[in-house]
Amino acid sequence: MLVDWPLDRLRDYLPARDEPADFDEFWAGTLAEARDTGTPARFEPYDAGLSTVEVFDVTFPGFAGQPVRGWFLLPRHATGPLPCVVEYIGYGGGRGLPHEWLAWSAAGYAHLVMDTRGQGSNGYLVGDTPDPDPVGLPQTPGFMTRGLADPRHYYYRRVFTDAVRAVDAARAHPRVDPGRVAVTGGSQGGGISLAVAGLVDGLAAAMPNVPFLCHYRRATEITDAMPYQELVKYLKTHRGEVERAFRTLSYFDGVNFAARCDAPALFSVALMDDICPPSTVFAAYNHYAGAEKDITIWPYNGHEGGAGFQFPRQAALLRRLLGDAAAAADGRATAPVVPHARRS
Repeated sequence: MLVDWPLDRLRDYLPARDEPADFDEFWAGTLAEARDTGTPARFEPYDAGLSTVEVFDVTFPGFAGQPVRGWFLLPRHATGPLPCVVEYIGYGGGRGLPHEWLAWSAAGYAHLVMDTRGQGSNGYLVGDTPDPDPVGLPQTPGFMTRGLADPRHYYYRRVFTDAVRAVDAARAHPRVDPGRVAVTGGSQGGGISLAVAGLVDGLAAAMPNVPFLCHYRRATEITDAMPYQELVKYLKTHRGEVERAFRTLSYFDGVNFAARCDAPALFSVALMDDICPPSTVFAAYNHYAGAEKDITIWPYNGHEGGAGFQFPRQAALLRRLLGDAAAAADGRATAPVVPHARRS
């Protein structure tokens, strides 16, 4: 059943943003510090048993220069710098195994999959990146309340910084065209991609699917589903910390990042999604500042959203914006497709 407002109301939902005055300063300082630490990204060839894809085991410096793992996949025999898709993973998942990420390289793109620090042990995608926790304060089991008392120590400060540095690593690779990098992900990965789109200039596209980490306060008020219930349980216990917690979360809200995004965007939302309620997704979408944006609505789906049905829509967007990646991989013409252009 529908878990939120009717679609007509969702389309018009534009809540006031709760944004700290030093939001931009906080993130500028965080990213400058991260970029001043660590060593260059390492791309080690990896034998994944695949004949049509080159695979590299990636380690790049993330937050505070801490090592973050990932996979980098290239269409084998590709020539010239390629457009690249940087992908972020859903809540609880890690980078998994290379053969679980073949769609974008099969379409002709370079593809960097970022491991999510501390995650990857919940039974579906294995992870390889630890999360050094500098504070160790009490938290609800999970990741939503780790370091919640102070934005400087909040878990997603580290994750979002890692995610920006993943784009830096992709852009620095000689087989990637740094001007043609897009970001995507589902659920937590969608929320991460939205944050990156608000923090990184010059992205070719942002494609958040059923994004998590948006409009936190409303989410805690309308859904009983995890992971937002981690926040509810924390605040149920720490009764005097409500406003302090939401102040921290305001530095990490996808609604505030959306207001700073300028890349073309394709969102997705599912109207029966009780994990990332539709009004939280539309709050971010309606505040998205990019001149070109669209949202795919899946009326009878839950948190799976469009699943595999969303990929062709994303691929069509990138083909229009970036040209035929498969042709680029073969060294053929790569000009972007101009919408409604007359063909001779």
